[in-house]
Amino acid sequence: MLRSLYAGISGMKANQVKLDVIGNNIANCGTTSFKGARVRFQDMVSQNMSQALAPGASQGGINPKQVGLGVQVAGIDTLVGQGGMQPTSRNLDVAMDGEGYLMVAKGRTPVTNDLGVGINTTEHTASPPSGTDLFYTRDGALTLDKSGNLLNSDGLRVLGYAISSGDGTNASVDYDLSKSTTEPPTSPTLTYVNADSTTLTPSATLVPLVIPEKISVPADDTTTPPTLGGDFRVKTFSIEKDGVIKAVLEGGKVAILGQIAVASFKNPAGLSKVGGNIYQNTSNSGAAIVRTGKNVVPADGATDAGVVDNGAGYGDMLQGMLEMSNVDLAEQFTDMIIATRAFQAAGKTISTGDEILQDIIGLKR
Repeated sequence: MLRSLYAGISGMKANQVKLDVIGNNIANCGTTSFKGARVRFQDMVSQNMSQALAPGASQGGINPKQVGLGVQVAGIDTLVGQGGMQPTSRNLDVAMDGEGYLMVAKGRTPVTNDLGVGINTTEHTASPPSGTDLFYTRDGALTLDKSGNLLNSDGLRVLGYAISSGDGTNASVDYDLSKSTTEPPTSPTLTYVNADSTTLTPSATLVPLVIPEKISVPADDTTTPPTLGGDFRVKTFSIEKDGVIKAVLEGGKVAILGQIAVASFKNPAGLSKVGGNIYQNTSNSGAAIVRTGKNVVPADGATDAGVVDNGAGYGDMLQGMLEMSNVDLAEQFTDMIIATRAFQAAGKTISTGDEILQDIIGLKR
């Protein structure tokens, strides 16, 4: 049987995979934060007709004679380059201008002892508790449910740091960690944390973030005139570049509600797409390296209990914007033409081989 027949089949299969990837890229050209892919080919094993010979006394060297047996897919790479920014003017839309990924989780209701996603303070790697699945996304089209939980489009909870002031006893988001898994769920306690405080510190774990309808503000007798306490409605909120969520309350007070966590990877192209614009880390992407929270290092630059600030290099959050797909349609259509012609040429190889076989069979009459 002619080797060209099988080489042509391999060419058709490989270019079909390329057309599949190109078609998926084009279909997702309008998908928020979509990362396109590319296909790389490599030749298959070659059959040796003769080995290479070294030069001798009477003649020069001879190169090997090899016949290639076709092509195969070498890899399908995710192109992690950043897409363009589209303004939306929606305060729950955030775009990552940099390499960071938002962290979202699905699993046990967040009122149990193992609620928090643990953070290794030296390597900044995240370890979710049992019964919780941790995912990553660059799709910043966030939403709220009736309880004020900050969610992605599929209802996964957005994780972040609770911010404390003073001695750290009053956290902006405080879940009752004394509850067991058999007790009914309750909403977290939302404590007023003054945004102007100079002693803001992040929590040691990541918790689901909440944007409430009201926040209870204690009375302050140290001011002139004294400030009355009570439940103040959240008029509006903003998400700053470092992910800190600030709420403006009735009366003009500004409270910190928490800080959205951001993760990065040694090899982001190694992440596994699981649908819904979310990713999971793999053995080749490496563990997620989580950005430290606000003011984790004192102002004098000294480290605190061995905690190192790694806040640089993750990028900024841009409120009121969304990252669009990084697919270049002109490039995709050009690649489609090339793949289509290569597919047709591989098919022509098969039909030509068939004609040759027909001529061979016709020699015996």
